Amino acid sequence: MKHVLSITDLKKEEIIEILDLADKLKEERRKGILKEYLKNKTLGMIFELPSTRTRVSFEVAMNDCGGYAIYMNWNDLQLGRGETIADTARTLSRYVHAVMMRVRRHETLVEFAKFSSVPVINGLSNLEHPCQILADLQTIREKKGSLNVKVAWVGDGNNVCNSLLLASAIIGFEMKLAIPEGFDPPDEILKKAEELGGRFEILRDPKEAVRGADVIYTDVWASMGQEEERERRLKIFRPYQVNMELVGEAKEDVIVMHCLPAHRGEEITDEVIDSEYSVVFDQAENRLHAQKALLLKLIGGSDVG
Repeated sequence: MKHVLSITDLKKEEIIEILDLADKLKEERRKGILKEYLKNKTLGMIFELPSTRTRVSFEVAMNDCGGYAIYMNWNDLQLGRGETIADTARTLSRYVHAVMMRVRRHETLVEFAKFSSVPVINGLSNLEHPCQILADLQTIREKKGSLNVKVAWVGDGNNVCNSLLLASAIIGFEMKLAIPEGFDPPDEILKKAEELGGRFEILRDPKEAVRGADVIYTDVWASMGQEEERERRLKIFRPYQVNMELVGEAKEDVIVMHCLPAHRGEEITDEVIDSEYSVVFDQAENRLHAQKALLLKLIGGSDVG
């Protein structure tokens, strides 16, 4: 395992190993046990986009394991003054043990990884968000006891949706996607999910999608970089709001997920996100544990479980 730019860079057995390790690390931290699995290891973190959960969870993950994380804003680096991605990758590879990047264009990650001699992790791109999905899978397994579930995605066919759809194909769970016409995941993602044997269906009716669902997942209607489309999207996506009426169409023990930050009153109501159905803050916490497990698998020593 080298770079993790897409959730498809991980095989099913590797994902399960990461989830098992994440559970172990979560329990250790709960008991106050912090082992220096990553002592003398350094993670470089490049941010072209703002972040709360990604930055804090990766920094704490490295700190918990005895390592060190360096925050680098895109415009504070020479990248912001025209240095090439290739030269930056070659240089940072001489300093750090891994690089995590949060970028606008997925192509930036691909180019950086091409010239990096250390693992590169996708902390978010316009195409995928694999770290979020590892945390989501950990959360689903915690709450449902397995990954043999039916998941309903309601909203935009965005980067989180893309990675979740690909993960469903890798793991083997069923997905129904309620997405407005014209906002489906890219053809390349749909084709890859089909090639992986994915069991999914794209629908236009949210109620139809959530019937029989174990999990309802939603996200913001306008992602970063789409601010100019916001007003148009608000009108189109209004029927796709996750509210208590929609939740009532799913299984009685359904869980509701959102990767955060949420635009309360838009894609999800206060009543739902603050309800007993919501596991959004469990997801947020599990970013720490899942990413810690990923880091240990990529750059940890032989003493890692």
